[in-house]
Amino acid sequence: MDGGEAVIVAGVGFSSHCRAEELVDLVRRAEAQAAIGAEALAAPAWKAQAECLRRAAGVLALPVLAIERDGLAAADGRTLTQSAIARAAAGVGSVAEAAALAAAGPGARLLLARIASAHATCALSQGDPS
Repeated sequence: MDGGEAVIVAGVGFSSHCRAEELVDLVRRAEAQAAIGAEALAAPAWKAQAECLRRAAGVLALPVLAIERDGLAAADGRTLTQSAIARAAAGVGSVAEAAALAAAGPGARLLLARIASAHATCALSQGDPS
């Protein structure tokens, strides 16, 4: 993001049935589990304009980072979770983990592997400022 400090990114994946409240609750649950606050939300570019994501970002007061397919693919080798559903839908083992890692940069590491709710997933990463 700014290149000077490590950034914390909440990567999210969600279905068309997801509501903003569910996404907000899931991100807050992830932050509580990791005992750290996110500074941005990252999602696949093709879902970056989804109403539930935009509304959740507003409630959480976080910017949305749109991650293109090639960025997700580049981060796929560093994901911990392997979901057949995510692989079929987006070509990666975990949309949330890949989005979080891609947004935080090439030296990013997962702080929290994917957690899930009924219609969404969330993972937290920390970027490497070096």
